[in-house]
Formats: sequence, structure tokens, C-alpha cells
Amino acid sequence: MGNESASPPGARSVLLALPSGFCAGVSRAVETVELALARYGAPVYVRRQIVHNRQVVERLRRAGAVFVAEVDEVPSGAVLVLSAHGVAPGVRELAAERGLRAIDATCPLVTKVHREARRYAELGYDILLIGDPAHDEVIGTAGVAPGRTHIVDSLEAARVVEVPDPGRLVWLAQTTLTVDETERVAAELRKRFPALLDPPSDDICYAAQNRQAGAKHLAGASDLVLVVGSANSHNSGRLVDVARACGTPAHLVDDPAAIEDGWLYGAAVVGVTAGASAPAESIEAVIAELAARGYRDVRTVEVAREGQHFSLPRELAETRP
Repeated sequence: MGNESASPPGARSVLLALPSGFCAGVSRAVETVELALARYGAPVYVRRQIVHNRQVVERLRRAGAVFVAEVDEVPSGAVLVLSAHGVAPGVRELAAERGLRAIDATCPLVTKVHREARRYAELGYDILLIGDPAHDEVIGTAGVAPGRTHIVDSLEAARVVEVPDPGRLVWLAQTTLTVDETERVAAELRKRFPALLDPPSDDICYAAQNRQAGAKHLAGASDLVLVVGSANSHNSGRLVDVARACGTPAHLVDDPAAIEDGWLYGAAVVGVTAGASAPAESIEAVIAELAARGYRDVRTVEVAREGQHFSLPRELAETRP
């Protein structure tokens, strides 16, 4: 816990962007693991991190979830939850071969991108997938059409990517990218490939867009922006990028202990937002830490309203209280 004497003098306040934290897809995924534990008992195995947040994973681990890297680490016949980021079809096939009771917690917005990739591949199109090749979501989406997907992770990659038929191309995107960076890469691809088709609907998820809009607002109204989220959370990291691109210092904090005294010097207003995988208790803990350092006036700015709700996987649809 920091102390008030380490903070700058004068009036100090926190500006909290809304919405922040869990989106509908993350809430669904976390609830899927919780209900699977309640229905089947521990252990319930989870392939990769259910969502990219350290506190969430640790809490579920304490409740009896066992996180594994690959399906072959799961005992035959066990319950397996597939993470919110989605998987390639081969992962499901392997789970079936091992007799696992697989429960798919893939975010429906990621599933939508998978459907788009499958449909265009079946129509004979190659897919330019904008995203991070090391991210679980991109690995899963590329696995839907492995012979036809070309991952484009930067403007530089957009300038050199080669395809068999420039006349039959579509671009899709990782759902957690920033709108601005995606459009820059897509614009470069359109220059090279005039016949390139846009996605049939917006691939960047609504929650990512709303939180990016909040980060932009905070950057214009704050001296410092703190983004609550884990280091491996792609969407949280992009919020830091958005704020910094507006010229405002911004940092990613997993918990209150990550806040450095030096960041606060000269900062009368600290903006706070959180990635879509950050739980409410993490946001509250950061605000409490800032209050202990003298930032007791907390105001909110609502940039959007979210009422989205996704149904549970069918295996658990009747388990929810």
C-alpha cells in the first residue's frame, strides 16, 4: 500500500471510464468454469487460460480448475472447458478421440469470425487475418482454414504478404485489436489488393471498441491513465497503446502493488479503465489504493452502455441458478 506523502500535493481525483472490466464473453467463460465445477465437481480441466487475467485464473484454480496447455494432458473421460479465445477444429477432434466431455466457452464473437473464415475458405477465398500470430485467438481462427489463412501482424507484413490469387481475398481480424491499428493495416492491404473484400460485419468486438473509446476520453481528461489488466491480456495492452497515442502517460497494472510512486507526481487527475478480462475486484482495489494516496474524489464517465448477454454452452444451460 502506498502512502499519501508520496503523492503530489493539491486537489486529486480519479476519473473512471465506464464500461470497464468484464464483457459478456468473459463473464460467460468464467461462469462456464464455475458452473462446470458445481455440476461435475473438481477437477475440471481448462485448456489454456480461460481468459487472460491472472487473478481470475488463480481464483478458479483454487476452486478446483486445472489449467493445461494441450488436450493430451487431460485424463481420458474428464471434463474439459475450452477457453474464451477459441480453438482450431483439430483441438475438438482430439478431445473427442480421448473421450473428454468438452464444454466450449469460446466467445460468440470469436465464433462469428470462425464462421466467416470457414465460409470464405469454402468459397475459394484466401483470408488475410490481421492479428498477433502468437495469440490463442489468432491460432484458433487460422486453424479453421489452415491452407488459406495468411496472418498479417503489422503494416510491414501488409506490404509484403503474398497470396495465390489477389482476385479472391477477404480480410478478417482478431477481435481485441484497436480499431485504428486494424484500419491502418486494412487500408494498406486494400492498396495492394483492390479486389480485397471487407468482413461481412465488424470483427473488432463491441467491448474492445467501447473500452478504447473510454481510454481516448481519459487520455484527453487526465494527466495519467492506469489500465487494469494482466500483461498477457491483448485487449488491456491495447488500451495502454490508445491512451499513449493520444499523448498521455499510461501504464498497465495487474494489481495495486504495480502502481509506482513516480507515475503520480504532477498527476492531479488519474484516469482508470480496465480490459475486458479484468474483474471488478481488481478495479476496486486499484481505486482503493489511489484513495489511500489522496485520490479520494472518484468521478465516472460513461462512453457507452452495454447490455449484452450470451447464453451459456448447452451442456450447462440448465445449471445456472
